Amino acid sequence: MLVLFCFQIYQHLKYYTNPSEQRWIVRILFIVPVYAFDSWLSLLFFEQSYYVYFDSVRDCYEAFVIYNFLSLCYEYLGGEMSILSEIRGRPIKASWLWCTCCLTGCQHTIVFLRFCKQATLQYCVIKPLMAAITLILQPLGADRGYLYITIVYNITVSLALYALFLFYQATRDMLCPYYPVLKFFTIKSVIFLSFWQGVLLAVLEKAGAIRTYHELSAGTIAAGYQNFVICIEMFFAAIALRYAFPYSIYRHQKRLNERGQGTALKSISRNLRQTINPKDIVDDAIHNFSRSYQHYENAQNLRVNEETVFDEERTAIPGSSVTSYRSTVVENLDSISAGMQVTVLDGHGYKYDSENTTLIESDEEF
Repeated sequence: MLVLFCFQIYQHLKYYTNPSEQRWIVRILFIVPVYAFDSWLSLLFFEQSYYVYFDSVRDCYEAFVIYNFLSLCYEYLGGEMSILSEIRGRPIKASWLWCTCCLTGCQHTIVFLRFCKQATLQYCVIKPLMAAITLILQPLGADRGYLYITIVYNITVSLALYALFLFYQATRDMLCPYYPVLKFFTIKSVIFLSFWQGVLLAVLEKAGAIRTYHELSAGTIAAGYQNFVICIEMFFAAIALRYAFPYSIYRHQKRLNERGQGTALKSISRNLRQTINPKDIVDDAIHNFSRSYQHYENAQNLRVNEETVFDEERTAIPGSSVTSYRSTVVENLDSISAGMQVTVLDGHGYKYDSENTTLIESDEEF
């Protein structure tokens, strides 16, 4: 199973024709080998109780996957500015069923998109932090700490998934061609099943349903059950992800540069290095949590091709001193006044001008 699924990742790296999308996809697909290999190692070194360290790696990658899925949805829709031009000003539907009743009267603005990114990024920070605390408390035998860690986990993962849901509700019609429900359901199933299985086994352990066996503690046995079940679940997850993220749609595409011209495909090893480079995540975290929050126009495309030397050609906007850059960050927003027309590039590097890209007074959060 693991070999077959790694073949799918290999195919994405082989036909790496759309790096801006496929880098997120490959990172998401790695959840199966990471989970499966991690659980197998935990079972292999079962008696030495090394599972705590292996499980920490798995927990950290879980948060990484949620962030990458949201970033993939952003990329599908052309980036932050493209999404904003479509949803700006739309009211958020209040519903008790979808837990949006407290958002009555609110509209979709840039603040909404920023919240979605921040909610997933905070999970990428808090999850590893909680994993580190778990490793510290484990040798101390501080059982009480598990309850508080579980509470924090629930809050942070709920916030991240809630942000994903709000984003889907706002962009559901736009995302329809990309079958987001199948993708989201598959990822959510893997993450939620592994988490709640662990909680259930911990409850059974405290209730005495799982007992010690020879020199093995009840907690170690419960972790063994958890890792064994995950190994089985990854077989079904691999099948679901194979259909959710097929490589066939990229097989006959041509890789384009920022000018829309065809370029040669790079080696698989180079594509893999570009995929696992976390620089874009660090930059995105700094960008979204910065005090001087400056919005970018599809800057992901710039980072994807960071090994390529970009032309620094600039196009001046007639009648103003503002300069429009190709797929770059808007650094000096103070020089852009309300009502001024701005040239925006879409996710494929094509330039378009429309009324939707005009800055208006309601977007003072910019």
